[in-house]
Amino acid sequence: MYKGDIMREIYYPSADGKNTVHACIWEPEGQIKGVVQIIHGMAEYAARYAPFAQFLNKNGYLVCAEDHLGHGKSVQSQKDLGYFNDRHDYNIVLSDIDTLRRTVQKEHADLPYFILGHSMGSFFCRNYIARYGEGLASAVIMGSGFKSMSTLNAALFFVRLNALFCGWRNRSKFIKKLAFGAYNKKFKPNRTPDDWLSVNAQNVDDYREDGLCGFDFTNNGYAVLFSVIKNACKKSTVNAVPENLPCLFVAGADDPVGDYGKGVKKAYNKFKKAGVKRVEIKLYENARHEILNDNCAPQVCGDILEFITGITK
Repeated sequence: MYKGDIMREIYYPSADGKNTVHACIWEPEGQIKGVVQIIHGMAEYAARYAPFAQFLNKNGYLVCAEDHLGHGKSVQSQKDLGYFNDRHDYNIVLSDIDTLRRTVQKEHADLPYFILGHSMGSFFCRNYIARYGEGLASAVIMGSGFKSMSTLNAALFFVRLNALFCGWRNRSKFIKKLAFGAYNKKFKPNRTPDDWLSVNAQNVDDYREDGLCGFDFTNNGYAVLFSVIKNACKKSTVNAVPENLPCLFVAGADDPVGDYGKGVKKAYNKFKKAGVKRVEIKLYENARHEILNDNCAPQVCGDILEFITGITK
């Protein structure tokens, strides 16, 4: 069996001092060219990236990814899905991401290290490279966007207000509508509530049928989500990105998370203005949010490989 078809699983203590983080590692056969760490998105998990990881394996790259707290196998029970930590602190997740990096780098210290974040993971990625970017070979920021401080402050106000009356583990339909209510409008008539994820209907159905995908976030989950987006969009965070770190923004042109390309372009321009020397952007026509699972996936995989391979040459 091809080695990359076997996913190795590891566990390590979370920075919250309470939970255990689950992570996946996919190793290629033969000489390893570099390491790619994936930061997954909201209401999904690391093992969903197996096809992309196996593609990178076949091209010589080791791949790793952790399940964030409140996701995948990092939860102790179903009720913990969508609940990060008792401190409502996104910094704990950043620390868990960094722990995986340090763990993998112990075995591969001489290899170039790349990081890729999708959706919610893209905002964690943007915070991560601002704080821990030194020593990284490059960053791929996928399915991202840009939101105003006023919008995010209002969202956080409603989350905290709801938590005050209903608790941090409450799963509010109002907050969910506030966050995602408009995402499907462009794709009417809608086949499912998640049509905005992908043009590919099978991908949407697979997502909806997966018990570890698409669950409703708790108030705690939304507090962390809106906070990490807010910090990612701050000028001080963008300015902290190492100027010599190559960054690639990729997104579907019809992705509502990126405001149909406008938010992605705004984030890209913020990086350029901050003095990051090499910033690239690719928007895929007729593609929505999950571009690694959409009809454009082969092109996306090829473009990401070309970008990271160009760094290592």
